[in-house]
Amino acid sequence: MKLRLKQGPAATRVLGFGSAQPERVVTNDDLSQIMDTNDQWIRDRVGIIERRFADKDELLVDMAVTAGANAMTDAGVEPSEVDTVIVPNCTMPSQIPNAAAQVADRLGIKSPGAFDLNAACAGFCYGLGVASDLIRAGSAGKVLVIGAEKLTDWVDPVDRANAIIFADGAGAAVVGPSDEPGIGPVAWGSAGDLVDTIYMREHRFLTQEGQSVFRWATTQIAPVALRALELAGVDPSEVDVLVPHQANLRIVDAIAKRLRAKGAREDMVVADDIRYSGNTSSASIPLALDHMRKAGRVKTGDVMLTVGFGAGLSYAGQVIINP
Repeated sequence: MKLRLKQGPAATRVLGFGSAQPERVVTNDDLSQIMDTNDQWIRDRVGIIERRFADKDELLVDMAVTAGANAMTDAGVEPSEVDTVIVPNCTMPSQIPNAAAQVADRLGIKSPGAFDLNAACAGFCYGLGVASDLIRAGSAGKVLVIGAEKLTDWVDPVDRANAIIFADGAGAAVVGPSDEPGIGPVAWGSAGDLVDTIYMREHRFLTQEGQSVFRWATTQIAPVALRALELAGVDPSEVDVLVPHQANLRIVDAIAKRLRAKGAREDMVVADDIRYSGNTSSASIPLALDHMRKAGRVKTGDVMLTVGFGAGLSYAGQVIINP
């Protein structure tokens, strides 16, 4: 007996992006009313001016549904065309049921493969890599990937080291087959020896060792981005847009500086969505991409380099051609 195997298309691309954020805007001055901090202190350390917090009755799944619907509209894709839904996240209120099946049902996507993926802040890049490979293997036709987080459920609201950083939101992409490559190979990995630098304190409060994470990210993530370029056969000078995980504006700037030292152009556009969205973990990269496209900072055909990194420690990146 010989098993039959499926074979998919040689290439994939992103067909559309979408995002969603809560309406409630929380400024640095707002936070200074409940903890020992101030606007200048926060701007100097992480670059955040404001962020969005969801209300108690606004769920991660709600934001994921809105972002997913917006991405399908942007892609011109009907729910009946999507056969797989992946929801990278690390902040569901319980381990089961997963978010993906609920999101798919509410979007009218019938009987899809549906699963959550937890690579924390690297989650969207992991999910995009998995989606692309599922399609190329013939296991999926069109995949909806939604990074969604409600971090305010898991952060001590008076912990100034963490509460000033994290926020809520969702960002999504529809991935489909393509005649020409639009998503490069994923460059991913992990540093499990550093697992204690980002963890759940008392099993309920997200906590990170800020200085340790900062040192790791500013030295180890640029090489991951360069590896993603190498795998895709793209020279640093060809990158039009850099979209790192929006963890800290100083980290973003450090990654950009290292890439420019390796040949990236001075006019390379660098995502700085953290200034007004905060750190939204697995949602940060697609959220930033959608905002940049809407603002006209990214144009069709641009070569975009993404790289995510976070708890695990996990990291991943790939080259994407803007649809």
